[in-house]
Amino acid sequence: MTRQVLIIEDNPGIGELVRMHVADLGMHPILCDRGDTGLERFREGGIDLVVLDLMLPGMDGLSVCREIRSGQGYVPVLMLTAKSTELDRVLGLEMGADDYLTKPFSVAELAARVKALFRRVDAMAAAPAGDSGNNELTADGLRIDPTRRRVFVRDQEVELTAREFDLLWHFASHPGRVFSRAQLLDKVWGYNHEGYEHTVNTHINRLRGKIETDPARPEFVETVWGVGYRFRD
Repeated sequence: MTRQVLIIEDNPGIGELVRMHVADLGMHPILCDRGDTGLERFREGGIDLVVLDLMLPGMDGLSVCREIRSGQGYVPVLMLTAKSTELDRVLGLEMGADDYLTKPFSVAELAARVKALFRRVDAMAAAPAGDSGNNELTADGLRIDPTRRRVFVRDQEVELTAREFDLLWHFASHPGRVFSRAQLLDKVWGYNHEGYEHTVNTHINRLRGKIETDPARPEFVETVWGVGYRFRD
């Protein structure tokens, strides 16, 4: 079945560009130019990916993303923004966006992000079902359940975004191994574009804020200065 990609973008030129290249990837694009009408179309069902602009008439992209994440089931969200400040990126990720692109972006970059998100969706769907007890990872009060994609710190559940979970699971599955930002982009995000290492920094900072007692003195995700990051051995 052809995957359906909902594009919510009010700039006609950008919207048409994204629509055209999504179609070139063999997917069925659906274009909306308002946040409220885009959310209505999403709620009708059948959407496999949302490409969402940050600034929209009717309802802004952050509010649309929040509503998407408040429902049942998981649909990846790729957020587009003309703004490049860290605050805008963090707000989008906090609302549950899986990834973001800052305008202007290249066609190759858009295609890489879309393909990477679907690879992760396919990997999640292929994960074994049932009891995950034997697959859990634990470390000094941190417990990660990969099948149910749940994380607990000292028996308190921590709400992670899909990408934060993937990042933590990758680290915890390779304790003691040091990963550069470029390696993490390749292994966790599924792409590696020069200049987007700050994406890794933002996610790691947010992840530490959720799982570490003192994010400034991390117990789990450690910085190896001049190299990258590792999960404590």
